Amino acid sequence: MTQPYIQSLIRPFAEVCIYVFKDFVGTKIAVNRPYFSDKEMLHNWDISALISFSGQVQGVVLISMNQTLAKELTSRLTGTTHTIIDEDVIDAIGEIVNIIAGRAKQSLQNTFKSIISLPTIILGSGYGIKWPIHRSRILCIPFTVFEHETFVLTVALEPVEGEKHLSV
Repeated sequence: MTQPYIQSLIRPFAEVCIYVFKDFVGTKIAVNRPYFSDKEMLHNWDISALISFSGQVQGVVLISMNQTLAKELTSRLTGTTHTIIDEDVIDAIGEIVNIIAGRAKQSLQNTFKSIISLPTIILGSGYGIKWPIHRSRILCIPFTVFEHETFVLTVALEPVEGEKHLSV
């Protein structure tokens, strides 16, 4: 995986996150320094939502956060207070990752034609993920929201071998 390819992933996903939080949640977020994750790392977030990509690029986009942030985001999106992880919280976090993946897919479509799955929600911490990719690096883009809350967007995408791509 080349450095320009990795850099080409950071910008669209970071820009989409900034847009989604500004326009849908009504708040600004700060992009922190991206890093690579170990494929064997355990995840200690309370709630995660993932969407898989298939087509000329395959892999997963995952947003992860603690339950306090998930409830606060849902409260802001729905206009009602949420004190537990209920169906509204699950739906809201799934919709956030759906919008992020959908908008990023649009910005990547000049290079890769792909389709995305419906969101899958993971509740609880201390879980591992068997990444559906072989060579790709797992890029984590951390963000700060509401001055002290954090979440991370994990992007693990790789071009499909043998596919003809529009450009790289």
